[in-house]
Amino acid sequence: MYDLWRSGFVRRSLTSLVAGGLDARDVTWLPDQGLFAYLADPFGIDRDGVLTVFAEHFDYRSRRGEIRYFQYDATNALVGEGIALAEPHHLSYPSLIEDGGELYMLPEAYKSGGLTLYRCVRFPDQWEPAHRILDVPAIDATLVRHDGKWWMFHALPGPADRAMRELHVAFSDALAGPWTQHPANPVRSGFHASRPGGTAFEANGALHLPIQDCAGTYGAAITLLRIETLTTDAFEASVVRRFEAGDLLTGYADGFHTLSGCGDTTFIDVKRIQRSAAEGWVRTQYKVRRLLGLNGPRARRRPPSATTSTTPPVLAGRGI
Repeated sequence: MYDLWRSGFVRRSLTSLVAGGLDARDVTWLPDQGLFAYLADPFGIDRDGVLTVFAEHFDYRSRRGEIRYFQYDATNALVGEGIALAEPHHLSYPSLIEDGGELYMLPEAYKSGGLTLYRCVRFPDQWEPAHRILDVPAIDATLVRHDGKWWMFHALPGPADRAMRELHVAFSDALAGPWTQHPANPVRSGFHASRPGGTAFEANGALHLPIQDCAGTYGAAITLLRIETLTTDAFEASVVRRFEAGDLLTGYADGFHTLSGCGDTTFIDVKRIQRSAAEGWVRTQYKVRRLLGLNGPRARRRPPSATTSTTPPVLAGRGI
C-alpha cells in the first residue's frame, strides 16, 4: 500500500472557509500524475489574472520530491506547467512568502539538514538560495508575520513518528533571522493536532493555523487551530474546526493534509491509499535507478549560501 495525493484549488478565501465549508463542485483539480506519482502540498499566488500553483511532485520510482508549477487563467483552464525547483535532496511543502518587495519560497528539505529560503529570480521557474535560516531540519515550516515579529511553526524529525506528534515554534525580528526557538517547545503534543498543514491566517480577530491530524493515518484530516496566545514565552491554542476529504473527489477519501491560501483562492489536497500488485516492481525500479544514479535532478543547483545572495533578481513576465 502507498499514498497517492491529488491537489486542487477553490476560488474562495481561507477566511470564508472558517464559517463555511468546501463543496466538491467548486474544486479545480491539478492534473492526475498516474498510478505511481502524485502532487501534494499545494501553495499558490495570483499575478495579473494568472493563478500559479506550486506543489510537490513525487514519483515512487525515484522517491525524490521536486517542486512543479501549474498555471490557470480566469476560467480555471490550465495554460502552463513546468519544474520550478529541483535539488539532489527531497523537496516538498513549497510555502510562499513576500517580504521587502521580494517573493520567496520556503520548501521543506529536511534531508538537507536545514531550512533554506529561496528568492524568486524569474517567475515562476527560477529560484536561487538566499538564506539558510535554520541549521535544524525543520519539517513543514509555516511562517507568518504577526504582532511585529516573524513566527515559524514547524515539526522536527525523530523516533516514534516525532514529526507527526509535536508542534514547535520559533520567532525572529527579520525573515532571514536569527531565529530563536520558543522556550515552551514543543508547544503541542499528540498525533491529532500538532504537525503544520498550510497557511497561517487571521480570521475573526485571531490567528489561525491549519494542523494535520495524523492519529489514524498520515495526513488523515486538517484541524484548524485558533491561537489564543502567541508571545516569546507563552503559547495557547484551541481546535475550532475540522476538514476531511469526504466526497470532495471520488476515490480520495483517505486523507486531507494541506489547507493553504492566497487572497481569494484556497489550495487543498486529498489522499487515497493505493493497493497495487505492482508495488514490488516499483520498488525494484527505484533501486535500479539509484544504482545507476538516475534518481537525482537533471541539473544540480549550487549549494545554498548562509548569507543573502548578491545576484540582483530579474523578474520576467509578471511583477511582484
